[in-house]
Amino acid sequence: MRLYSLSVLYKGDPKVHLLKAAYDVSTFNFFQRSSVQEFMAFTSQLIAERSALGSRASVKEQEYLCHVYVRSDGLAGVVIADNEYPQRVCFTLLDKVLDEFSRQVSKMDWPSGSPDTISYSALDGYLSKYQVQAPGT
Repeated sequence: MRLYSLSVLYKGDPKVHLLKAAYDVSTFNFFQRSSVQEFMAFTSQLIAERSALGSRASVKEQEYLCHVYVRSDGLAGVVIADNEYPQRVCFTLLDKVLDEFSRQVSKMDWPSGSPDTISYSALDGYLSKYQVQAPGT
């Protein structure tokens, strides 16, 4: 059971843009890592774009399960995990991250923010904290 990506996005007019993201691509071949990370960023944005405000969904994309939560204020979170990772845990993580993000980052920064301008550093910590290690590893 693995988490690969945790993203916070803003669903504004006319499109969705990434505010902050964390990735764990350590299980992939070194030469595949950047393309896998690009795929996850693109997929997160696409899924958030296609989800309605105030909705939660889980979408299968290739061998991954993408869990998306779009709040009614336009803040969205996407977790990309393998098929075995518990859905309930993903949505609990998304709730926690989006609540904390909205408290720490001004709502005025969401429409124009980018990963370079938003100062929120907790995503990497959450990604490793919620990573489930297989017994014996």
